[in-house]
Amino acid sequence: MNTAGRLGLYGAGLAAAFAVAFGVAALVAPHGAEPQSAQQQEEKGMNGHDTHAHSTMAPQPTGHGGHGDGATEAISGVSLSAGGFTLTPVSAPAAAGEAGELSFRILDLAGSPVTAYTPQHEKELHLIVVRGDGAEFRHVHPVLDRATGTWSLPWTWDAAGSYRVFADFAASGADPVTLTRTVDVAGSFTPAAPATTAQTTVDGFDARISGDLVPGSSSELTVTISRDGAPVTTLQPYLGAFGHLVALREGDLAYLHVHPEGAEPAPGALSGPDVRFAAHVPTAGRYLLYFDFQVDGSVHTAAFVLDAKAPHAH
Repeated sequence: MNTAGRLGLYGAGLAAAFAVAFGVAALVAPHGAEPQSAQQQEEKGMNGHDTHAHSTMAPQPTGHGGHGDGATEAISGVSLSAGGFTLTPVSAPAAAGEAGELSFRILDLAGSPVTAYTPQHEKELHLIVVRGDGAEFRHVHPVLDRATGTWSLPWTWDAAGSYRVFADFAASGADPVTLTRTVDVAGSFTPAAPATTAQTTVDGFDARISGDLVPGSSSELTVTISRDGAPVTTLQPYLGAFGHLVALREGDLAYLHVHPEGAEPAPGALSGPDVRFAAHVPTAGRYLLYFDFQVDGSVHTAAFVLDAKAPHAH
């Protein structure tokens, strides 16, 4: 074969090789994909998701019990990590009726335990524990071991089931945040189906909630406390207010935390029978509400269930 023929075959071979390489690359890289730098690859999370992608999570509220300006700001407490902080797995008794200790830590971005906090409504951390069906609820305040960053308190589960634990706090120099974990408690139980209720009795007190929850806007709710048919006018300040309201959306238990309207009461002040709230609910649906109030030094919790309906819904 002459020189021209040999060069022609060589060129054809190169073209075929490039064609095969291009085909393989097309199978490996999606159409339109661009190569990533080493820095971009390092910025991918451990789950392989690009950290530059737009998040679909709603922003955290700007304060413990703060009222957001929009419905999305009201959504919180749906993740174990947010705002640069992570809630560690919760250690607690494994079964209902078993006495022990509940403990956890809050870690920063470097994985170090947080030991300095800014008090929010008189406490450095508020712990909300609720069973998935809403039938069991506690609002407590654990003790911090500043040497280890461990929060703990004595604990016994009253009933079995799957529980959500919410840690509501503000680390020093950071915005308030609410983190959550799930804890499963061994034992037999029958989940309750929450039915709407605007009136309940707890520890001899009658509690009634009035007002409509309207998705995407501020809704005024009023809780009225009475006893033996007479209005209770001796409500005492509790956590810097005359009442404390937690609202959870049924289904995902998205967390809303609001306080009464008005200024913080002076020490020793009394009020009642009405406590008013401005509540923001993000969507239509059923909400579990828990109202903490204090009389004669004892704290009581009244539970309600309300439906949020769009204005045009019937």
